[in-house]
Amino acid sequence: MILVTGATGNNGLEILKRLASQNVQARAMVRDRNRAKAIADLGFEMVEADFDRPETLPSALVRVDRAFLVTNSTEHAEAQQLAFVDAAQQSGVKHIVKLSQFAADAHSPVRFLRYHAVVESAIQATQMAYTFLRPNLFMQGLLNFRSLIVEQNTFYAAIGDAKVSVVDIRDIADVAVAALTEAGHEGKIYDLTGSQALTHTEMAEYLSAALKRQIAFVDIPPEQMREAMVGFGMPAWQADGLIEDYAHYRRNEAAAIASGIEDATGKAPRQFKDFARDYATVFS
Repeated sequence: MILVTGATGNNGLEILKRLASQNVQARAMVRDRNRAKAIADLGFEMVEADFDRPETLPSALVRVDRAFLVTNSTEHAEAQQLAFVDAAQQSGVKHIVKLSQFAADAHSPVRFLRYHAVVESAIQATQMAYTFLRPNLFMQGLLNFRSLIVEQNTFYAAIGDAKVSVVDIRDIADVAVAALTEAGHEGKIYDLTGSQALTHTEMAEYLSAALKRQIAFVDIPPEQMREAMVGFGMPAWQADGLIEDYAHYRRNEAAAIASGIEDATGKAPRQFKDFARDYATVFS
């Protein structure tokens, strides 16, 4: 049995779609099954459990051999994931596939990278097998700017002309499914990037070509970006973490191109032009 946490999120849903297409038995962990219609439509067993209530986790882990671990990046993420690791070990889980982050490091100035590294270390300290997926910035992160792109033909970030080897979440899901269903991925750490390192201006050019209208990227100061995110309702801790993330990008620390996707799946990663084409209707 495979357990997929974060089942209603973008990564979880992409993984479940692939498992469904392969007729692989899996269980989806959700907080509220009444809000998980997309999962019900795929035909998977659902179990209600909450990372903030560790006592609910054992029921989700009954008879589970392999688990995919992801949580939202909040101030509670480290504690939530550590509680899951403990519950998984006690429940006899044999293999955890964890969605981490590119450049995870316990000494990083970026809070997201620190907590991912702490959880990775905790998993490595158990007797469970592990596979760590360390993706770079998601191409689908641009969906957060959908209304701006649709209404104003523009998007903003505090990144300057730094290049980032952005990755498509569909490729991340392909690697996750390989690790969850195949042998040979135990003990592996996969850095997941696209095949190109792009500036946000270059991304805007690809979007312009796909949408057949001019899309512009505007660089803004970090303070303005933070103010905008908080204004959209993002919690302050998360907004501060994203500002740290973008400072990391701005220092050109996320421009490296890695072979993790091809190593795990045998397929080249999708390019940004593929993302722009496939999601064109979303931005129209």
